[in-house]
Amino acid sequence: MSGVNHPLTFPSLLIRSESRAQSIEILEDVAMKYFKRIQAGLAVQPYLAEIAGIDDAWAEVTGRQDKIAVQREALAIPIRGVRKSKIYGRARRDVHESRWTSGSVKYPKIRAFLKDTASTLNCQLGRAKVVCLPAGRKVYPHVDRGEYYRLRGRYHFVLKSSLGSWLKAADEEVRMREGELWWFDNDQMHEAENDGEEDRVHIIFDLLPAELRAQAKRATASAREAQERAA
Repeated sequence: MSGVNHPLTFPSLLIRSESRAQSIEILEDVAMKYFKRIQAGLAVQPYLAEIAGIDDAWAEVTGRQDKIAVQREALAIPIRGVRKSKIYGRARRDVHESRWTSGSVKYPKIRAFLKDTASTLNCQLGRAKVVCLPAGRKVYPHVDRGEYYRLRGRYHFVLKSSLGSWLKAADEEVRMREGELWWFDNDQMHEAENDGEEDRVHIIFDLLPAELRAQAKRATASAREAQERAA
């Protein structure tokens, strides 16, 4: 987590099904600084079916791959984005407030998952998207910079990944499996590659811990006051 280098955890929900012992990497006993598996064995089909039920879901919004060079090979469905009314002259990467996108109403199950996860972890939900990395494609090395990321944790829920999703942060590497929820430290240089033969699909979202909400509010108030003084 940017700024706070420990993941949030579900109380008593770190699960490993014995029937899946061969397919899930057991990392609980491995000391890792930049990755933590939070939960495993989650159902994925309801969310995949919801996406599949929308015509041209991946083609509706292409700004992420069009404008962000390191994301140029990935497709995305925006679920939550920057609240433009709260920018107050800041770069988007420094804006703490977010809101549901207009298109997110098509994905009520994904929205419910995000709200439930944030509530369970006693966090404020930030930006969120569903991301598809086609076979053979990459997300190129980068660091997510800015005040928004510095205060939040980055989470990946793996919906589809035939070989497991390879990700690297700093000098650590993992393979995230279908049905797993992970935290990782996006304040580190990180990258991803789909070395499988099928699309890789994740729900990716950010959470603001309860103890940092006041700090985010103060930053927004300061930006608003600065803009008012400059007017």
